[in-house]
Amino acid sequence: MRLTLILIASLLLTSCTMGQMLVQPALPLVDNSIEKLNRETDLKAAEKTVTGNLKILDRMLKLDPKSAQLHTYAAQGLYGLAYGFREESQPQSASDLYLRGMQHGVTALQLNGANNLLDSTIADFNKEVSGMRKSDVAAMFWTASNWGKWIDMHRDDPDAIAQLPRATALMQRVNELEDTFYYGGAHMFFGVYYGSRSPTIGGNFKKSRAYFDRAREITNGKLLIADLLQAQYLARQEFNRKEFHQLLTGVINAPDDLMPELGLQNQIAKRKAAALLKRENEWF
Repeated sequence: MRLTLILIASLLLTSCTMGQMLVQPALPLVDNSIEKLNRETDLKAAEKTVTGNLKILDRMLKLDPKSAQLHTYAAQGLYGLAYGFREESQPQSASDLYLRGMQHGVTALQLNGANNLLDSTIADFNKEVSGMRKSDVAAMFWTASNWGKWIDMHRDDPDAIAQLPRATALMQRVNELEDTFYYGGAHMFFGVYYGSRSPTIGGNFKKSRAYFDRAREITNGKLLIADLLQAQYLARQEFNRKEFHQLLTGVINAPDDLMPELGLQNQIAKRKAAALLKRENEWF
């Protein structure tokens, strides 16, 4: 029996090592694939690519389940699929994808050394986050992005809302360590955070506008998501129909080659802006 257990352990160890040996050299290829995908402006083709890439990542994770980098890629990919292609047409699917993305992000952070991020007290959680380093920024960003969107889709659930301080703590740490990460995405997060709520329940329109302005500054106004989100959340909350209309028409009419390296994100923003404009008379 002892000899059998030793042999099994040896085979498992060899399998794990072989999996890591196969996966690690392929990680730069994942980066290249993401960069190429970001330049894709055909939304149907992009959706197929994202779905295919996630299946490949799933296979890679089975070979190397303890790769924090792979879990971070998965969190990013799941967010992209949910936000870009599921949120409006398949909200339940988007919610499930965001939740999975958050779980992958948490796994990445815990593989990097964090402890008990989901069941700890908020004080212990904040202590863990305060010790996270610049090398954790990507995992923090995609964890918080997925978490925040999942919470946003469950605003009527008190248990979901109670998790918001954890997502915001992670994103605040991103801002402290590298506020330009992913084109100022953390600033857009806080633009939505402060702009989507009345001041009586924690909103702050002045702060929201400042965060959106900083996001635009980082990309020289070329990433259209900032304008889209400002219209969708801040302008609606302020009941500012003129700004809502101007921002969204500006997104739609922006040149298609405004920011080629993020052509996909800008095309998604254009599609979402057109959908929001159709509801202008309903909201104002």
